[in-house]
Amino acid sequence: MTGVDSSFENAIAVPVRRVAGRLLRTVGLFGLAAGLLVGCASSNRAPVEDRGPGPSATVGGLPPTAATPAEPAKPPPPGIENLGKPGYYQVKPGDTLIRIGLENGQNWKDLVRWNNLENPNLIEVGQVLRVVPPGVDPTVAGTRPIAAPRVEPRPLDSKPPAVAAAPVPAPVPVPIAPTPAARDGDDDINWAWPANGTVVGNFDEGRSKGLAIAGKAGDPVLAAADGRVVYAGSGLRGYGNLVILKHNNTYLTAYAHNQALLVKEDQSVRRGQKIAEMGSTDADRVQLHFEIRKQGKPVDPARLLPSR
Repeated sequence: MTGVDSSFENAIAVPVRRVAGRLLRTVGLFGLAAGLLVGCASSNRAPVEDRGPGPSATVGGLPPTAATPAEPAKPPPPGIENLGKPGYYQVKPGDTLIRIGLENGQNWKDLVRWNNLENPNLIEVGQVLRVVPPGVDPTVAGTRPIAAPRVEPRPLDSKPPAVAAAPVPAPVPVPIAPTPAARDGDDDINWAWPANGTVVGNFDEGRSKGLAIAGKAGDPVLAAADGRVVYAGSGLRGYGNLVILKHNNTYLTAYAHNQALLVKEDQSVRRGQKIAEMGSTDADRVQLHFEIRKQGKPVDPARLLPSR
């Protein structure tokens, strides 16, 4: 081979060797990468979290807690077996014995006795209370006891005087007058006005259960009829200092917003007797709020009081 040929071969061989070296280095890098991939795939697998529910499973990072035991069943309210029966009342939220007595025409102390209540200040919503005396038919309107007829004493051996027989006259036709409607004896009350002021608020069963009578602080408040004090105090919301009189088994009267009470419970009072002084307790002005209730239901006092 000549010197020219040798130089030519050397000129060609040097670049070829360089390219081959580069190819070998590249192949080596790919091989190393492939080896690493195969190694990762064949060994040292990544851990997998077991999310299945197990005895040591946690919720929100908190340890498991024991199941909450069911609460015991609440006992039914007292007297629930009488719910719906005539003469019984179910206690509503906000009720007091004083209000229940007023709404049913009864003395709250009688309610305590009839229902064997140990604490009159503790009554339960839903509780059923007797609101008529035991042994009284609640379907019959309350009336005053009927006085027994007077019987004149007479010796047992006495005989009635003989009466001479008289001729019987011929019957004469008499025009029949209409029979007046029977009136309950409890309605025979001689009512009187409880104050001398002007009526500034009339009866409206939906809004006002009585009359509002204006006056000055300290004006006398009078009993509207003979009766007995069944309540004197300030325990009935919205009425202020209040007096309640019971006149018979049918009628109660209420005198509210007084500044002073002059009678005590169970005290007997007479028609026209001063029982309180007019005021503005639980009211926005001096006034007497006066109610008449028939068997617990408010009625218009103006229909029963005498005309002025």
